[in-house]
Amino acid sequence: MINAIEKNLHRGIKLLNTIADKEYSDVTIPPYFSSIGCHTRHILDMFSCVFKGLENGNIDFTNRERNECVELKCKEGIAYFESILDKLRELSSDDLTSQILITDDLGLGKETATTTLGAILMQTNSHTIHHYASIGYIIQQLDIELPNADFGFNPTTPKKVSNY
Repeated sequence: MINAIEKNLHRGIKLLNTIADKEYSDVTIPPYFSSIGCHTRHILDMFSCVFKGLENGNIDFTNRERNECVELKCKEGIAYFESILDKLRELSSDDLTSQILITDDLGLGKETATTTLGAILMQTNSHTIHHYASIGYIIQQLDIELPNADFGFNPTTPKKVSNY
């Protein structure tokens, strides 16, 4: 699991190494007018919540950093990716089965449930792929080449097969 998540996060680093800050922070693309940097910061904030929650046994997804500098500079985004990867590499397989509380606001106030760290990391990785798809849309609108052909695609998405 850790290797798959690490590989997925490296896709983000690869993208940030190929674009300029101007493209990274561009908020001109409708309908949401969010930037690649905004999505990147959000992805990494979710992982940061996981690691902060390990300290007290409760992962609270409403307690995000929202560091705006990460939204504006590729260098800051890469550093944030690297810090998350460092923490991910410290986990053991035993950590993944440990029970932990998760708290989030589902729209009617905060709710808390019990789950495992492994389940949370799986969901956080899926959330990353979802935001990579949004980034992929922005990339296409900005006429930037995707860093990978499968960027933003869930591994379970059926591959189109040519009839030729």
